[in-house]
Amino acid sequence: MQLNRNATRIFTRSLVQSRPFPRSSHDRCLVLKRSLSSQPQGPETNSNVPPAVVNLKQSKWRSFLQILGRTTLIGLVAGVGSFYYITQRERHPGSQLPFDDTKKTLVVLGSGWGATSLLKALDTTEYNVVVISPKNYFLFTPLLPSVAVGTLNPRSIIQSIRYITRHKTRGVSVIEAEAQAVDPVGRTVSFSDNSPIKGETSTRTIPYDYLVISVGAEVQTFGIPGVQEHACFMKELADAEQASLMQKQFMDCIESAAFPGQSKEEVERLLHMVVVGGGPTGIELSGELHDFLEDDLKSWYPELASKIKITLVEALPSVLPMFSKQLIDYTESTFKESKIDIMTKTMVKEVKDKSVVLQMPDKSMKELPCGMVVWAGGNKGRQVTKDLMARLPADQTNRRGIIVDDYLRMKGTDGIYAIGDCSATSYAPTAQVAAQQGAYLARMLVQMAKKDSLENKLETLETEQTKVADDEERKRIADEVNVARGQMAKIKLRPFHYSHQGSLAYIGSEKAIADLPFMNGNIASGGMATYLFWRSAYLSTLFSLRNRTLVATDWLKVRLFGRDVARD
Repeated sequence: MQLNRNATRIFTRSLVQSRPFPRSSHDRCLVLKRSLSSQPQGPETNSNVPPAVVNLKQSKWRSFLQILGRTTLIGLVAGVGSFYYITQRERHPGSQLPFDDTKKTLVVLGSGWGATSLLKALDTTEYNVVVISPKNYFLFTPLLPSVAVGTLNPRSIIQSIRYITRHKTRGVSVIEAEAQAVDPVGRTVSFSDNSPIKGETSTRTIPYDYLVISVGAEVQTFGIPGVQEHACFMKELADAEQASLMQKQFMDCIESAAFPGQSKEEVERLLHMVVVGGGPTGIELSGELHDFLEDDLKSWYPELASKIKITLVEALPSVLPMFSKQLIDYTESTFKESKIDIMTKTMVKEVKDKSVVLQMPDKSMKELPCGMVVWAGGNKGRQVTKDLMARLPADQTNRRGIIVDDYLRMKGTDGIYAIGDCSATSYAPTAQVAAQQGAYLARMLVQMAKKDSLENKLETLETEQTKVADDEERKRIADEVNVARGQMAKIKLRPFHYSHQGSLAYIGSEKAIADLPFMNGNIASGGMATYLFWRSAYLSTLFSLRNRTLVATDWLKVRLFGRDVARD
């Protein structure tokens, strides 16, 4: 027994010496973990992963979530703060320099693409600028078809022209009036207030040193009977209200077709929409009408939706002549799937109250019953442009618009420039051309102001040089003259050159087409991805953060709630 007890003590002592009891709490925790890991694992416990590794993975995941949350919060606060700062900066412009009698007067007629681009890029410290326009806003015309069917609110695509002029260094005078006459000899412009409410003075005549004509164009009806009286227009650059009026007329046709007791023939007539013009405006409007039908009218007018018919009429052999053949075929196949009829080589001869008379490709005449006709083809000059051209019959011989030289100067005049649809150039009358012309003219006017300033300086120095007797002073003035002449030699006015940035068009069913220049060729694309590019391109082209926010909000509202079918 004594031997057994001694053996037990020796064995116990050896165990204690080999595994000493932990002295710190950390050591005791390690021992506890080892003992727990040595115990049998339950059916839901992974015996191959130590608890320390599990805790480490949980710690990393928790840290990642914390960093992600903080980053998201900081980004959200920074984004909201930046948005608020920009909106307040746009709403509250600072003080401006007053008019300077020593500066030349620049008068700009119009507030379209050309005039707005000019004002945006112009350094107003060099001129006293006066803007005369019958509308005190800029209209983003590429999105006008979206307004016609209620996708966008009309207020979302217009921006007050004072938004641009109030953020310029020198104050710009904006006059809401219509130019009546231009005197190229006396260098004056006469204008009048044509608004419903007039003051005691509603007609004025002011002088100018430089005049920029950017009044756009009116709808060209080609003298076809009934177009002016019975058709809706989508080409008028200054009229955003026409689009909302078209939406009301469209809904009026649908509600009249739903009236009890209408005959089958009358219902078909009321629900037949004819779009005249196969350019981008006519194509986009047809696509928007199709979307309105598919996305909204089928839900609220199920008994009529299948009877609505859209017909596109084009006098040329194909639609969208500015696009590649591949995209034209893609558009025509998409319209065929959407059940939109395309009638090419077909001319409109008369528009009646309840029908449109067409000349078919075989020269036969056909009367097409319809509820509404939308006219989206052709431009013609405004009256003020025609009157000015009539003063210069020897130089202005093009009926399409004002003839200009390579520097956009009106031929036969001194100090008059014409940009946009009112001018007759080799370029297509598009918003892209007008915008580039306006930006170019702004740069050229700044160069001209610098040149005028150097000429005045040279004249003053040369006068002083003749009066000074001191040789050193004469030498100093001579050096300044040489410097001024060198600066003048560096100022070279270059002719306008148009750089095509591509063509975009929406064709309905959330599809768009794009013809974009790349290297020495073009990239032609179409489909839903191009549609997303179309939307992002137009959003970025809008002039202000206000417009971008309103347009994006309208698109979101239509996606969530659909278009409004109520008619006021």
